[in-house]
Amino acid sequence: MTAPRVPTTAHDPRACDGALARAMTFLGKRWNGLLLGVLSDGPAGFSDLRRALRISDSVLSDRLAGLTEAGLVSRTVDPGPPTRVTYALTEAGEGLAPALAALTDWSRDHLPQRDG
Repeated sequence: MTAPRVPTTAHDPRACDGALARAMTFLGKRWNGLLLGVLSDGPAGFSDLRRALRISDSVLSDRLAGLTEAGLVSRTVDPGPPTRVTYALTEAGEGLAPALAALTDWSRDHLPQRDG
């Protein structure tokens, strides 16, 4: 008996792999995914993000600039006084929230928790 024929699709599997590779390279860059996860709870200021992640100012500034350039995070300056900068997910960034939540759930269920 022969196996049923699986219908072919119009997409190139290598293109799908390329898209996933781009996403994982971007999200896998240290702090990017975590920043998006923190911002999925709502807008936050620079110092709030620094405290939440315990990250240096220079690295946080670099990662926020990259996420802003990618269109995932918006930056709003309130001239104050005092001047305050707030970061929030854009519509594109919010589109990642369900995937990040699913990864969080999967991690809780399948990866051992590390101390520290």
